[in-house]
Amino acid sequence: MGLASRKQAELLGLLRPCFARTEPWLQAGKYAGALVSELPRANGWSIARQAGDRTPDKTQRLLNHARWDTGAAMGVVRRFAVAGLEEAARRGKRRGGLVIGAIDETGQEKAGTATAGVKRQYLGCAGRVANGINTVHLSYVREKTGHALIGARQWIPAEQVSDPAKAAATGLPAGLVFRTKGQLAIDICAEVLAGGVRFDFVCGDEVYGNSTGLREFCEDHGQGYVLRVRSSFHLVLAGGGPAVTCVPTAGAGSCWRLLPARTPGTAAGPRPSPAKSRRPAAAG
Repeated sequence: MGLASRKQAELLGLLRPCFARTEPWLQAGKYAGALVSELPRANGWSIARQAGDRTPDKTQRLLNHARWDTGAAMGVVRRFAVAGLEEAARRGKRRGGLVIGAIDETGQEKAGTATAGVKRQYLGCAGRVANGINTVHLSYVREKTGHALIGARQWIPAEQVSDPAKAAATGLPAGLVFRTKGQLAIDICAEVLAGGVRFDFVCGDEVYGNSTGLREFCEDHGQGYVLRVRSSFHLVLAGGGPAVTCVPTAGAGSCWRLLPARTPGTAAGPRPSPAKSRRPAAAG
C-alpha cells in the first residue's frame, strides 16, 4: 500500500466516531477516495463509478440524509492536515518557515435555483457573473512545504435567509442568521484558533480587509494579519486624532500617504492617479 493509500485509511479511521452507523462511514471513505482520484470530471455518476456503486444513490443519502457530525469531522480533517504538513516540514528540515492562514472564497457554478445559497453573482471560477454559490475558506499554508483547506462556511445571501419560502425551498436550517463573508471568516478563524492552530499571520483580499470585525478579532486574539484594503481606506488615529484617508504612493519604496478625510460640506481632498494607485495592505 502506498503512502497516499495509508494516509487515506488512517484518516478514515479517525473519522469513525463522527458517524452513528458503519454504512455511512464506509460510504464517506469511498466518496473521499473518489474526490481525490484523478477523475476528469467529478459528478454524481462519475463518483459512483469510481466508488464501485451502480448509481449515485448511496452518496446522495450520505450527503443529504445520513446522520453524522459534520463539525467534528471538519475538526478531524483539520488536525490531520496540520499534523501532516508539520511532519513534512520536519522531514524537509523547514521547521522555521512561515505558517500562514489564507482567507478566500471559492465559487461553484450551479444550474437551477434549488441549491442553498445559489444566485447570480460574480464567480471567480467562471471569471464572470453566473449562477452559483460562494464558500469562504481558510487554508493552512506552510512555507515551502504545502497547504490544505482547514475551514469553510458557505455564504448564504440575505434575501434567502430572510424569505421563509426561499429558505424552505432550499433546505436552510430554521433560525439561520445572515452572516457577511467577513463574519464567516471570523467564525472559521475562531474555530481554528480554539483548536490550537496558530499562524504567523492571516491574509486576505479587500473583502476581508474592509471587515472591521475581522480586524478587531485578530487584534483581540493577538493574531497578526495582512489584509488588503481599498485605496480609499479610512482610519481614525489613536488619541482622538482626525479621520484620515490612507492612499499608497507610487514608485520604488512606496508607502502610505495620509490625506485629510472629507467631512460633510467640504470638498474632497486630492486623490492619486488611478494609473499609479496601488492597493495597500492593513497590517496588524
